[in-house]
Amino acid sequence: MLLNMNQLLEVAKENKFAVGAFNVADSNFLRTVVEAAEENDSPAIIAVHPTELDFTKDEFFQYVISRVKNSSVPFVVHMDHGDNLASIMRAIHCGFSSVMIDGSLLSFEENIAVTKEVVDVCKKINVSVEGELGTIGNTGTTIEGGVSEVIYTQPEDAIEFIEKTGVDSLAVAIGTAHGIYPKNVKPKLRMDVLEEIEEKVDIPLVLHGGSSNPDEEVARAVQIGIQKVNISSDYKFAFYKKCREILSTTELWDANAIYPDCIVEAKKVITQKMNLFNSVGKATIYRDKNIKPFRNDFS
Repeated sequence: MLLNMNQLLEVAKENKFAVGAFNVADSNFLRTVVEAAEENDSPAIIAVHPTELDFTKDEFFQYVISRVKNSSVPFVVHMDHGDNLASIMRAIHCGFSSVMIDGSLLSFEENIAVTKEVVDVCKKINVSVEGELGTIGNTGTTIEGGVSEVIYTQPEDAIEFIEKTGVDSLAVAIGTAHGIYPKNVKPKLRMDVLEEIEEKVDIPLVLHGGSSNPDEEVARAVQIGIQKVNISSDYKFAFYKKCREILSTTELWDANAIYPDCIVEAKKVITQKMNLFNSVGKATIYRDKNIKPFRNDFS
């Protein structure tokens, strides 16, 4: 079933689990995420970066939307790090049920203005909006970018940002980075910052850069109050590690001979993450609630 982010994360918040948002850039990754979610009876978020949408093209999402609408598991199709209103509207016209507008590199006032502009449009058509406050680091191993020095989210700023923009969920900066950390880098999340934010705000909180962080820290973040964790690099790394192994040891060229084992390895990572987020088996909660599927005037 296709839901918007409000519908998905409200249940997660009530039941103290988080939902994984897995970036999808082709049909293999879509199949990996959807099948892993169905096998684990876990809700999941299909996240798409603007560059991934450029690559897959709009028509691909006719299949994506149809596939998840016909699943018994709840999904959200989400624009990840939308950079302007144009990219947001493109996603909405493709049938996305949720969007993120990333104004985190702007000034605080500009971030509020840009985010509110998107919220004002999306509220009218039942599309949920995620904002970001503070900055996420960059390991240099991902398309999603980031900065060399993390600016932590200040709890007082979070309160003002939410009040002035009306966002439905907020991505907070507590020390994560996009991509896979180099071997000499040991990430450490600022749980004290997260605890203070969680005490002061009521909307769902999001952790970007969830790949490659210690399991115990991610689990602790979920316990404190993170409802959405973004994962891209970890499961894609597993997929292509297996792909490289196959291509370096065989002369195969048919996709149906090469990719099945890659999908299996990537699914193992997603399943491990779903267990870490405590979302395995939670799809039944949504079915029991008989939640009305997402609709907007564009889909």
